[in-house]
Parts: sequence; C-alpha cells; structure tokens
Amino acid sequence: MPPRTRNFTLSRRLGHPRKRHEGQPVTPRDAATLILVRHGSDGPEILMGQRSNRAKFVPGSFVFPGGRLDSHDWEALPATPLSAPVAKMGLRGNAAKARALAMAAVRETFEETGLLLAADGDVGAADDETWREMRARGKAPDLARLTYLARAITSPYSPIRFHARFFMAAWRPEDGAIGGSGELSDLQWIPIARAEDYGLLDVTHFMLGEIERRLAEPDTGTVPLFAYRLDKPFVRYD
Repeated sequence: MPPRTRNFTLSRRLGHPRKRHEGQPVTPRDAATLILVRHGSDGPEILMGQRSNRAKFVPGSFVFPGGRLDSHDWEALPATPLSAPVAKMGLRGNAAKARALAMAAVRETFEETGLLLAADGDVGAADDETWREMRARGKAPDLARLTYLARAITSPYSPIRFHARFFMAAWRPEDGAIGGSGELSDLQWIPIARAEDYGLLDVTHFMLGEIERRLAEPDTGTVPLFAYRLDKPFVRYD
C-alpha cells in the first residue's frame, strides 16, 4: 500500500518566525525524543517540561524530553536490543543509526528529567559524562522498552532544524525520581486530556493524537512523518 499523505491544519503555533531564508534551507540535524506515559486518575499522563525563554529553539514551549544525536551515542552499548522497525525511521535500513537514536532518547531523558530507563549492563567505553555515570551505576539503556511512534522534520523556514524520531515507553517506579539538569523546568505529569491547556506547538499537538492512537492500537502498522511544505504542515503515514 502506498504512503497516505494529508495536510494538517495548523491549529497551534509553529515555534519559530515565518521567515524565508536566502539560499537553501538549513539541513536538519538528527534528534531523538522519548515520551514517557503513565496511567493517572484522569487517564493517561505524559511527562513534559518547559524550555527556557532564552532557548534558541522553541523557547518557552512545553515539550517532551529529547535532543540531538551525539557522537558518543553511537559508541555506547545498550543492555537490551531495540525492537523498533528501522524501515519506518527514514534511515535507509541503517540499524546502527536507529540504535544510536534510541540511545540518545534515553540519554537526553536521563539528563533532562533524572529518569533512567535502564537495566543491568555495561555501556562500554563511551567517554561522555552521562555514559560514564551509567557505567558507574552498572546500568545501560533498556531499549527493548521503547516503542517507535513517529518522526518529524522541522519547517524549512526555521533557522534551526531537526529530523526527530519519537519513541514512547511506559514509566516504571524503578526509573527514578524527577530531577534532571534544569534544561527543562516545571517538569510534570500532564493528563493527555488536559495537555492542550499548555499552549503546545503544532508537532506536539499532533503527537498527542498519535500517543492516544498507539495506546488504543499497540500493534498498528502505520507510522507517521510530520513535516512541512514551507510553513504548511502535512502528515504522511508509511
């Protein structure tokens, strides 16, 4: 079945100025996001935090933890293998890069929230502060817990662009207590039913619907790409 494409009504802010660039748009950088979900009294809840108003990218926005792919993410070793469908990640079958992105999602979540999705294991010789801390704990990312949800590419109008892969996982008490580096403030579990009150970006608004869809249909075979034609978003389901 060929991919299905549809336009997406921009009902939330874009997250950056609508300004055309001279010459070619900025090349998107690879990034990874991890959406943690737990069940609360008002239904499913997601962990989100607010970016600083001084941040260069989407300042002041409530977002899921995540960040760009780092060179050490390729070197670090997981405790369990990633089972996500690499073919759906826009990687031309590159399983090593898929694993590195999943490692980045776990690492960034640990740094920004203090929560560590890990099992007993050895991350290897990756020489980075976060990976050294996991090594000292005798822990390594538990990638088997991650479900691949979607990917998104920032508008070509944006001066900073990312090609982000979104993973999701169920929170467990053993993941630790909320803390983190302070890059995200006001970290909190937000009921999906009330998340719209937080002035979400268009891509975050879209991902909420995908989370609900995946919770209702865990084995769905379709994975969306959220992208833009200039500043007009569209969604393609592969």
